Amino acid sequence: MARSQNNNHLSAISEKTQEEKEIEFDVSFAVPTPAHVVDSSSKRSSNQATQRSTAKPRESRFLSHLGSPIFREPGWQQISAEPTDSRIDDAEDEINFRTLEWWQAGMIMIAETISLGILALPSVLATLGMVPGTVLIFGLGVLSTYTGYIIGQFRLVYPWVHSFGDAGAILFEPLHMGAFGREMLGGAQATFQIFTMGSHILTWTICLNTITDSATCTLIWSVVGLVVFWALDLPRTLKNVSYLSIASFLSIFSAVTITMVDVGIERPIGDASIAATRTLSFTTAFLSVSNITFAFAGHCCFFSFIDEFKDPTEWPKALLLVQICETTLYLIAASVIYCFAGPHVASPALDSASPTFKKIAWGVAIPTIIIAGVIYGHVAAKYVSMRIFGQSEHINKRTKTATFSWIGVTGAVWIIAWIIAESIPDFDNLLALISSLFASWFTYGLPGVMWLFLNHGQWFRDWQNTLLFCLNWLLFVMGGAICVLGLWSSGVAIAHDEGGGSWTCRSNAH
Repeated sequence: MARSQNNNHLSAISEKTQEEKEIEFDVSFAVPTPAHVVDSSSKRSSNQATQRSTAKPRESRFLSHLGSPIFREPGWQQISAEPTDSRIDDAEDEINFRTLEWWQAGMIMIAETISLGILALPSVLATLGMVPGTVLIFGLGVLSTYTGYIIGQFRLVYPWVHSFGDAGAILFEPLHMGAFGREMLGGAQATFQIFTMGSHILTWTICLNTITDSATCTLIWSVVGLVVFWALDLPRTLKNVSYLSIASFLSIFSAVTITMVDVGIERPIGDASIAATRTLSFTTAFLSVSNITFAFAGHCCFFSFIDEFKDPTEWPKALLLVQICETTLYLIAASVIYCFAGPHVASPALDSASPTFKKIAWGVAIPTIIIAGVIYGHVAAKYVSMRIFGQSEHINKRTKTATFSWIGVTGAVWIIAWIIAESIPDFDNLLALISSLFASWFTYGLPGVMWLFLNHGQWFRDWQNTLLFCLNWLLFVMGGAICVLGLWSSGVAIAHDEGGGSWTCRSNAH
């Protein structure tokens, strides 16, 4: 029976990898051939033989997985390669999810990441000071690029991973806790995405109140946003969103540019001056760190994006595209707006512009607010649907059950997001809470654990691996620190918030 399961497992892995091209970039930098995926004969071979094994074709590396203790754990077959292939025939009633070129995925990720996060960064510089603020934005951006690369490497070694839930099943399986790992990380991923969807509904209400001079009850605007976001999430693939994501990037870029030009002309800073550094309370400082973390919080969706690549080995191209664009734009926008708006810069940053241009900027930003929210909604609904239907035909086919369930799931996740948006109406506090609870782990902590898992037994193989071991342990510790300290800081801020506004018609525009 065990041999039959291994043969089925081998067949699934071979079928999957034959559809993907040979890896075109150096895997050994971040993920040298993991010790826990090398068979017993390879472990007894010389170092030279071990080095030669890293040059084997990808299928050979996956064959070696059969010697791993993970594949001998009870129930592993339930969390391994899916028997239904994502790249299916173009039959009329079937859905081909593998439709994205690398540049399309890059544009989707730009739309996902460069949205709400950038609107909080000028106030971060005003809080921390110009020097520590810019250093933190650049440093966390570089680290998030590395952790995004690690996520791509993990997906190449385990090509059946669709989400952090699947990754959790793999990471916890050696402890005989694969099911627990799947539910814990998968639930955390979906919860994070739903909280982020709530922040988009909140931003939608701020936008509409600003444009219309608060002509309508805020609750009504939030309900309108709920319907709009839900309706745009009804398509079941991201292919069409990739083209809209170009409009989303142009939208946020134009909105921020309008704000920069206006504050440069109006100079609301007046006689005040910018601060290189500032002395402030721990709670205030760590809220700002949490807001920077949120700006690089797109990692929770990375597995889902890679899953829809035509060629997953092109992941580094898309990753570099989004990380270079977002880090550059973050630094420029935050620095310019803070320099001209001064210590009282608003958050969201678009409110720093003069009344007329503020309305123009918010109007131009509407596509970003909507499209980025739709992307998070799609990924969250897709995860919930896959947990409901597992490996049944309803995942890949347009059955009536699949269609109506998708409508119901998307509606349910957006209703929950709407409740969150109405319950935590402060923009900065909501972003800080989200990033502390979830982004700290998905962007920094968990990728560090993935590297340690993939390289178990080779942590101190050479000086490069020793340095990477230290770096990834630091990432894990950093993720835990941001989570605990950021959660405490955001909780204190929410408790002492005197703004009110939960479940009311009162305007939340500045």
